[in-house]
Amino acid sequence: MSILRSWGIRAERKTIYDDIEALRYFGLKIGNRRLNGAGYYLEDRAFELPELKFLMDAVQSSRLITEEQTQELVKKLEKLASDPERRKLQNQILKETGVKTPNKEIYTNIKKIYDAAAENCQISFQYYEWTLAKKMCVKNNGQRYRVSPWKMMWDHDRYYLLGIDENSGIARHYRVDRIKEVKLEKESRNGAAIFRDFDLGKFSVGTFGMSGRKDALVKLEFENSVISEVMEHFGQEAVILPSDEEHFTFQGHVCVGREFFGWLAGFGKSVKILSPEKIRREYGVFLKQALEGYEDKDGSKKDSKIQTLRTSGTK
Repeated sequence: MSILRSWGIRAERKTIYDDIEALRYFGLKIGNRRLNGAGYYLEDRAFELPELKFLMDAVQSSRLITEEQTQELVKKLEKLASDPERRKLQNQILKETGVKTPNKEIYTNIKKIYDAAAENCQISFQYYEWTLAKKMCVKNNGQRYRVSPWKMMWDHDRYYLLGIDENSGIARHYRVDRIKEVKLEKESRNGAAIFRDFDLGKFSVGTFGMSGRKDALVKLEFENSVISEVMEHFGQEAVILPSDEEHFTFQGHVCVGREFFGWLAGFGKSVKILSPEKIRREYGVFLKQALEGYEDKDGSKKDSKIQTLRTSGTK
């Protein structure tokens, strides 16, 4: 009653009882505590405490948004909790939130991209990249990119726009945090046939970064000791068969590139590429290039681990 009076609303005790019953009738689970902080409280909320903590951690670790946007979004998530739970969450907030994008247009650009998709129109934008001076510089000599936007996807802690490059007619991807000055154009989108049956889930499985993508059916042999890492990456649908008592094979489509080869190199001699032969050779070249500069003048290896890296994954 006191709080309502502070808002200029007069109410009697019976009125408040009736209001609480009305809220219950419309689905709110309101409990009544008679001891230890007596009063009414909301028993069921849209998000439980562990769910909110998970969302807050995801926001804080995301590189997609600025530091200021991170703090604002975390505060909004806190408001979804009760006062006691909010205090628990605040005690767990990270002081250092990691590397963040300097692009303050992220929210605006995402909204415009979704608006363009809903209105079935093309967009144009400026695209940026980092320079050695640690500044973001516009690409393509300042000329605006023209794209038919179709999908947005998260991949390896980055957010990407998938669409048709109107200059080449080819499906391409663009880092959303590098896009600026998005404008909706009058022309209708192209590429409906390409993206009509597009399965975002299947597209994401087995990816190793969006740069240098080349889909290929590969067959790998792993030592049994690394089965957890393989399952965590490819999921339970992965085709895995035992090859002998100490090894198993994996076969599936992966996007071959530097990220994939770097992932394999992390397993050392615990993995071998069985096929295709072309990918085997490319991996061997990748390992040799990685070893350049790690030999003494007499050609001997500085570390036995380097010899392991040289021989892993190749005959």
